[in-house]
Amino acid sequence: MTERRLLASIHDVTPVHAARLDRLVPTVEAAVGRGRYALLVVPDFHRQGALTGDPQFGLRLRGWADAGCEIFLHGFTHLDESDHGGIAARWKASRMTAGEGEFLGLSTRDAEARIAEGRDMVEQIIGRPIAGFVAPAWLYGDDSLVALAAQNIRLIEDHFRVWNPQNSRVLARGPVVTYASRSRGRVASSILWSRLATTLLARAATVRLAVHPHDVDSPDLMREIARALAAFARSHRPSAYADLASG
Repeated sequence: MTERRLLASIHDVTPVHAARLDRLVPTVEAAVGRGRYALLVVPDFHRQGALTGDPQFGLRLRGWADAGCEIFLHGFTHLDESDHGGIAARWKASRMTAGEGEFLGLSTRDAEARIAEGRDMVEQIIGRPIAGFVAPAWLYGDDSLVALAAQNIRLIEDHFRVWNPQNSRVLARGPVVTYASRSRGRVASSILWSRLATTLLARAATVRLAVHPHDVDSPDLMREIARALAAFARSHRPSAYADLASG
């Protein structure tokens, strides 16, 4: 019988969100354990807080990596500053995120440059290779996928799968459980989806649950995140993304 795995992740890890991370990390660790989750790091979040400008946060990031956390590169600025030419791309940029699909409209050249610079910055801080790459808002353009393959990134994910862009091998399928805090309606729909997911995905081989720093702004979301993580941790072993590739 295939072991069921829980892949928990914290997105938008940046000095800008240091105070929120102080509240979010303990909630995640209480359910899955220290070092048994992924951190998605943004090198210069919204051009407001470069990792290299905050040595203290860099030490925290290195400590999380030393404790076992997988460190993913999560874009470079997390800002979508591209002009989108196609209807589908424009729809994704406007409907699936609030102007943060950074890698949806980049050229291959620009995407490669951001990946290379961001990876170098993060790896210098954590003292080891990154685990992979996750595009902001889980949105990729065709050129960014070419860039990821060219940069020898071997593990990426979107809303519905985890795969290797080098050979297109799919490592896991299924919807990610995540939360939105921008409005009361989004909070309510997130809680509803989360509660349904703990039932609907109870027998899934792999469950992915992703949280964001702004989730801590809603006490209702934080209670539901703690509940969902605990529920999934009972049916699925908290695991690393690397376990998918090795398995």
